[in-house]
Amino acid sequence: MTPYETARNLVQLLLKGEQTPPPELIREKVRMALSMLVGQGLAEGVEEEALIRDLETLYSIWMSQGTILEDKQDHIPWLPDRKAEINWDFWDRYRRYLEEEKGWSPATVDRLEQLTDSILERLEEPQRPGDWSRRGMVVGQVQSGKTSNYTGLICKAVDAGYKLIIVLAGLHNSLRSQTQLRLDEGFLGWDSQNNRAFDTGNRFIGAGLIPTGKQLRALPVTSSAEKGDFSKKIADQCGAAPGGADPILMIVKKNKTVLNNLVKWALNWANADPQLGRKVVRNSPLLIIDDEADNASVNTKEVRLDDAGIPREEQDATAINKLIRQLLHSFEKTAYVGYTATPFANIFIHPQVRTSEHGEDLFPRHFIVNLPAPSNYVGPVQVFGLDADSTADLESVTGLNIVRIVEDQDEWMPTGHKKEHVPPYLPTSLKEAIRVFILSCSVRIWRGQTTAHNSMLVHVTRFKAVQEVVSQLVKDELTSLQRRLRYSEGDALKQVLDEFEYLWNTDFIPTSEMIIGTELQPTGLTPSWDDVKPLLYQAAARIQVRKINDDKSKDVLDYWSSLNGLNVIAVGGNKLSRGLTLEGLSVSYYLRASKMYDTLMQMGRWFGYRPGYLDLCRLYTTDELVEWYQHITVASEELRKEFDYMANMSATPEEFGLKVR
Repeated sequence: MTPYETARNLVQLLLKGEQTPPPELIREKVRMALSMLVGQGLAEGVEEEALIRDLETLYSIWMSQGTILEDKQDHIPWLPDRKAEINWDFWDRYRRYLEEEKGWSPATVDRLEQLTDSILERLEEPQRPGDWSRRGMVVGQVQSGKTSNYTGLICKAVDAGYKLIIVLAGLHNSLRSQTQLRLDEGFLGWDSQNNRAFDTGNRFIGAGLIPTGKQLRALPVTSSAEKGDFSKKIADQCGAAPGGADPILMIVKKNKTVLNNLVKWALNWANADPQLGRKVVRNSPLLIIDDEADNASVNTKEVRLDDAGIPREEQDATAINKLIRQLLHSFEKTAYVGYTATPFANIFIHPQVRTSEHGEDLFPRHFIVNLPAPSNYVGPVQVFGLDADSTADLESVTGLNIVRIVEDQDEWMPTGHKKEHVPPYLPTSLKEAIRVFILSCSVRIWRGQTTAHNSMLVHVTRFKAVQEVVSQLVKDELTSLQRRLRYSEGDALKQVLDEFEYLWNTDFIPTSEMIIGTELQPTGLTPSWDDVKPLLYQAAARIQVRKINDDKSKDVLDYWSSLNGLNVIAVGGNKLSRGLTLEGLSVSYYLRASKMYDTLMQMGRWFGYRPGYLDLCRLYTTDELVEWYQHITVASEELRKEFDYMANMSATPEEFGLKVR
């Protein structure tokens, strides 16, 4: 932990219990904390005013209530009556981890606690006798913190008595590994990569470093290693058995082979149930979290209806959908919660499809929760703006001045190009974007964010062979800039510095003036050109180029192991387009065209949280893509408005689905 983080955490401890402390109280506690740390030699390099601004921003964040559609049929309310009896060990530790280590404000953590309570209480009590099944969905904005939400839900579900937690995490090893690592940090508390047994000398991480006075035990059958996915052999070696003393955690890919092996493992523990007419696993309440639930999980095959318009018993299904349903159908007590930012496909699932072999489909018949985004979230509305629409009850919003229109891409990366295409050079716009990224990294160094991650996204083609060429061209350009900044003299050095200074004066200064002081970035200082210029080489020298395009690639985004901050230009395609988080993403260069709502929105890795550096962020894209994003933003906002309207009418998810259809 850096001296700055130590100081910030101490101030938050001194402010404990204060939801919205006034500026004078923050200043008083900052001075008190620094005087304590100076005496111990722990405040070196910590600037008082910077810390005050940081904390004022943190405590100004707010989040509204979520809205919920639900069908209470066959549900037995339980959480309010049992809440005082349950030892919330995993949740309490996770809450402290978010406040003490991640720097969340108490108000934000309180809202997370309320939201996860509202989801948990709509699952069944794990001790409820008999067979039961719950289907729900949580809808949140792209990159808005859905992982934190379901990590909190998992902690609470295990505290309440759920014994088996399975998280379905994307289609690629990298996303599955990233999700496992976040659950290692937030729920498990130790590194699953080396050892999967609790008592074999594991390295404690994340929440595991929070002192609780007791050991919190859970058994991970999968690990955060790139190839740490589910294996029946490893599950048997771990001694994993549904219904055992310790809860079991599995993070698995949505892969036919993996899921098929998982179903076989589960059925090994199943017994015949004459009432249900099938083999089921008893006494092991199962919670499945489906991350990116609109991707691969939805059955895209046509639903066959009889003459009365009712789905027939014999229905075909896609492989992943079939296996998820079969897994749920293999347990006596189950809860399925899908998480997505783009729920269009999930709403269109036919709610009445059910087969004897695979059970009911994944329509969220029991509840849909619409998660609010915190006030510091930068989403499609903030980036692209919104035109007023009285019929949809939408107010006009002006977009941030961070989008830069690319107009020189047609010859370099033609629309509809094939995999044989060989781009011969980098366009001027991409060269500019690389320089902007170096400037962004330089300012973050000046602002004291020296160990923060910095990422740039280059997403221009879906073909791996073309990505290979682009990656090399980007690498050559970066190497040239690094060399010129280090070795050039006289006119040669003046030329490259003039290029940076021009961007600084014409782009960075006016943009920072427009953004700093707004709700999204209430505080912050902008350096002068003389402050930034000496830092250019230091910033450029730290940057690496990595090609992120398949599970066989040697390049990985190892943010976790980069303790001094990873500075990276990530060149890729589909692997970067859904679920995978680019830490500290400031500059995006994006040309990929798709007319699918969910695909376009999920490719927007630039949405999310940019604390203290939103003014340094840029999106380079085409005017056509901006128009498409503006259209989709309206469609998404209309859907949310309709959702809120239906929630106020106490409608059910099925009634909402019918209205949308």
